[in-house]
Amino acid sequence: MSNKESTGRTLFVALAVSLVASVFVAGSAVALKPVQIENRLLDKQRSILAIAGLGGEGLSSREVKELFNRRIKARVVDLSTGEYNDSLDPVTFDPLKAAKDPKQSEALPPGQDIALIKRRERYTTVYMLEQEGRLEALILPIRGYGLWSTLHGFLAIKPDLNTVVGLGFYQHAETPGLGGEVDNPKWKGMWPGKTLFDASGKPVIKIVKGGVDPASPDAAHQVDALAGATLTSNGVDRLLQFWLGEQGFGPYLAKLRQQGA
Repeated sequence: MSNKESTGRTLFVALAVSLVASVFVAGSAVALKPVQIENRLLDKQRSILAIAGLGGEGLSSREVKELFNRRIKARVVDLSTGEYNDSLDPVTFDPLKAAKDPKQSEALPPGQDIALIKRRERYTTVYMLEQEGRLEALILPIRGYGLWSTLHGFLAIKPDLNTVVGLGFYQHAETPGLGGEVDNPKWKGMWPGKTLFDASGKPVIKIVKGGVDPASPDAAHQVDALAGATLTSNGVDRLLQFWLGEQGFGPYLAKLRQQGA
């Protein structure tokens, strides 16, 4: 057999193997996509339950779904007006996907984009922890850039719309042991009971480098910064200021206050 024939046959086999492998990988991706979507939804529901104080970490997938459907009510909110939009299904509507669509989002000028998210969706989904029709906690989706990544999480507040129930992030790529300490239960445990706004409704929650002075009159709305993770701490601080302000949930929270929540 000539070298030319041998080389041609080798290339043919390599091409055939590559083609079969590509078909297999593509087929696997298509087949697994529904499972991946379901798992992402489950992770988000588990995170919401945990931040709302209902556990979640030790629950099975079935228990998470049952508890979420029984206790959590989701609604879509127009961020500009603070009004609910019942024409959008909160189960299927994807705010993060909408944020990438120019028709469903707004580009943020640098002066307003303190959370560094570039675009803000016009509508988003909020979650309400209810017991026999009574609001026990309002859970708001939040996100913003830290040191290496966008942190995606939730902030849960009491019916007074001021006191923190819990805060946590379900997705980020911050440095383990440094910015990744946003996942540390000890740090997350500092948030419950903190207050977010002053008497005029202005966001005053602040992450403090060097630790909170318990004797300070501002201690009620201050949380210790993450040790060795200044930029991640600053990112969390900025994203809270954004989402609690006029570009975020400010109009919605103002509407709820007028209605008595």
